[in-house]
Amino acid sequence: MFQLTKEFRFEAAHTLERAVETEASRRIHGHSYRAEVTIGGEIAASGMLVDLGLFAAALARVRDRLDHRFLDEIPELAPATLERLALFVWRHLETEFPGLVSVAICRDALGERCLYRPG
Repeated sequence: MFQLTKEFRFEAAHTLERAVETEASRRIHGHSYRAEVTIGGEIAASGMLVDLGLFAAALARVRDRLDHRFLDEIPELAPATLERLALFVWRHLETEFPGLVSVAICRDALGERCLYRPG
C-alpha cells in the first residue's frame, strides 16, 4: 500500500475554557496551524494513488473554511481544540477520499501535534 501526504497551513483565532491558564485561554487569541492529510491505497492505472490537483483543490476548500477565521463561530468546532480541528478536516474530506488514512493538526511553534486515525 502507498501513502501520500499533503499539508496546508492556516491562521485562526479562538477562545477556550480550560482548567489551567484560564485567563489567557478565555481571551481571543490565535495560532498558526499546519494540517497533514494522508491518503493510502494502491496506485491506479494512471500510476498515481490520487490526482494531486484534485487533492490540492479539496484541501484548499477545507483551508478556506478555517483560515483567518474566528473558530468559535464554526458550530462544528466548538470548542476549537486540536482534536476537534482534526475531526473537522477528516469529516470534510472522508467522502471525497475514501482512502483517507489520517489527519494531523500541528501547532509547530508550541511543539504540539494531534493525530486522528479512526478505528
